[in-house]
Order: sequence, then structure tokens, then C-alpha cells
Amino acid sequence: MDILKDICSFIKSGRAKEVKELTAKALQEGVAACDILNLAMIPAMSDIGVRFKNNEIYVPEVLISARAMNFGLEVLRPALKNEGVKPIGKAIICTVKGDLHDIGKNLVKMMFEGAGIECTDLGIDVGSDKIVKAIKETKAAILCLSALLTTTMQAQKAIIQDLVKAGVRNRVKVMVGGAPITQDYANEIGADAYAPDAASAAEIARSFCLA
Repeated sequence: MDILKDICSFIKSGRAKEVKELTAKALQEGVAACDILNLAMIPAMSDIGVRFKNNEIYVPEVLISARAMNFGLEVLRPALKNEGVKPIGKAIICTVKGDLHDIGKNLVKMMFEGAGIECTDLGIDVGSDKIVKAIKETKAAILCLSALLTTTMQAQKAIIQDLVKAGVRNRVKVMVGGAPITQDYANEIGADAYAPDAASAAEIARSFCLA
């Protein structure tokens, strides 16, 4: 359908108003909400993710496209609920205790939502108690821990240890990221995955959800 191609195109070009209007029009014309999500929105953000990884576009362009997708999702969510369409998985995302950076976290959240994953965003400066509580309440299968400073990256290790003490470590796949984080460090602290960028994080999380 041309309307799905147009929604996809407008998301990629960041035209939020048009995405919202076309999403509403598609629903009025009888297009299934799941088709709008799976044939227009997710492919659009997947393409944005690939281009971002290849350095063809940068953070501002990703944010603009994600904003456009969110405009469409505002219209689409009630229809998805009515159709009984559920997200492919749930994730908890936060920046760790002592760290106030959120751009990376927000990018990951947007890419997750674009991949069909429901996110609970705990915000910045988040400690273990809040994370353990969220794991129990949301039953999320993925936990994303962001640290942008060398002084706060150790908090990722401490949180994983606290998850073990709380008896919830085996409930979630722990993903870590941030400027100072490496694959070696992720292995060292017992994380399940490391992602160098938001697009890679979404790919890994999607693979966890579909496994």
C-alpha cells in the first residue's frame, strides 16, 4: 500500500505531522494497526538504525525520526490495543547511580520502541533498589544500564551484583553501554550484552525477545 510507504518515508525524513495524519488516515481506511507498525514504522526505524551505525546520519537525525514515529504511535497505540497486538518484549532502561547523562539512554529507548519493544524508563541517577522493584513489577526480560563516565561505570557492576543478591538476576538479560564501556568490561562484570550504539542495542534486544 502506498500509504504505508508514505508513513515509512515520512518517519525517515522526520515529518512528524504528516506521520500522525497518515497514520490516522490509514486506520480510517481500514489498514490494520499491526500492518502499520510492522510494515511501515519498524522498517523505517530499522533503516534509520542501519544508517546511524554506518555514520550516514547522526544523533539529531535519529531523534527527529524517532519523534516522527512517536507522533504516529500516539495514534496507533489504542488501535493496537484493540487488535490485541502486544509488544515483542519489555525492557527497563536507565542511567546508573551518580550519572546524569540521558541522551544515549533516550536514543536507545527510541530505537527499542521502534523495534516493537515496550520500555520502562527509570530515568537518570538510578540505584539498585529502584531497578529491582521495577524488574519485579514490570516482569521485563531486558535491563539496560547506561554509564557515560569512568567514575560511574562501576555502578553497572554493583547493580548486577545486587540483582544476584535480590534473586532476580536470572529474570533479565542485562545490557550495558556508554562511552567508557567495552565488550571486555561487559564480560568482566557479567553482563549479557554490550552495545556500542543505540541501533546495535535494539538489534540485540530484539534478538533476545525473539529467542
